[in-house]
Amino acid sequence: MKARQHGIKIGQLMTGNKNCITDVAGVKIGHVTLNHLINDNGDAACTGVTAILPHGGNLFRQKVTAASYVLNGFGKTTGLVQVNELGVIESPIMLTNTFGVPAVTQGTLQYLLSQNEEIGLTTGTVNTVVGECNDSYLNSIRQFPITPEHAIEAIKNATEEMAEEGAVGAGKGMICFGYKGGIGSSSRVVSLEDNDQTYIVGCLVLSNFGTSSEFMKERYIKNSTQENSTLAPTDGSIIIVLATDAPLSSRQLTRVIKRCGIGLGRTGSHFSNGSGDIIIGFTTAHEIPHQTTNHVESRTQIREDHPIMNQLFMAAAEATEDAILNSLAQATTTVGRHGNQVEQYIFE
Repeated sequence: MKARQHGIKIGQLMTGNKNCITDVAGVKIGHVTLNHLINDNGDAACTGVTAILPHGGNLFRQKVTAASYVLNGFGKTTGLVQVNELGVIESPIMLTNTFGVPAVTQGTLQYLLSQNEEIGLTTGTVNTVVGECNDSYLNSIRQFPITPEHAIEAIKNATEEMAEEGAVGAGKGMICFGYKGGIGSSSRVVSLEDNDQTYIVGCLVLSNFGTSSEFMKERYIKNSTQENSTLAPTDGSIIIVLATDAPLSSRQLTRVIKRCGIGLGRTGSHFSNGSGDIIIGFTTAHEIPHQTTNHVESRTQIREDHPIMNQLFMAAAEATEDAILNSLAQATTTVGRHGNQVEQYIFE
């Protein structure tokens, strides 16, 4: 159950129909989850891959406006330098464990090359985006259980349905505030008061950060009797992916995704020294063709001084906080390598 089903309401804005990033029309989510013993020594694959597709078409040929923002840079992402330079994303956004980044990058490249015969021949190369968190307490990360084929499978599994959450996909081996974390998602509806126009802001997180004592549980649960966990993720991190259909420039999108840090902070995080707290955002309002004969292009964007911008800021903060709680609420107790176990958090 999501946090709301436990009676926890975050913020002022309404949620989308699914309270999920896929409330943003066209966005698709796919997972591959690995959960098996690797050998007789107790090594286990307790990990996975999650793919976020901004739309269901050819992402290389029809790019979307995008941006990224680093709250704390203890992370091993790929592709964000070019995203911020050019302001577009042209690949699925992939999430996995730290040592899975090379394999997931290769698999994503293979998928894009199979779709686009011109890449590297008659046109330039392609920029893949991969984010990671360290799941080495539950996953035998040194055994490299993730393969390029898992990345391709996650992309092909992607749907517009409500995303699976908790200990699935890239979230299978993650720990949040000492309890089982992983994938969480949420959404908010932003509306204009003077007409019927609405926009959706959706968020998906890969939560793997914080100690039990940092968790601001008193904000959500009165008189909790659950004992504090002694576990903390190694080099705890979070990857936040924010999607919207609001027409924003890359610069405006950067302003919006910065507010995800507010939602993260409300849960108890202070962006610790060894944490990779990284936000990737995109808007589906613009599809930018890879090739055109025009030397100019036109796009609409929200006025900076319109009150709707503040609502978008609020939506980013609320959806992020809610998504983190959903990553906890949807996760189940998980056993991984050498019998290591992480308990779910009980929202009661």
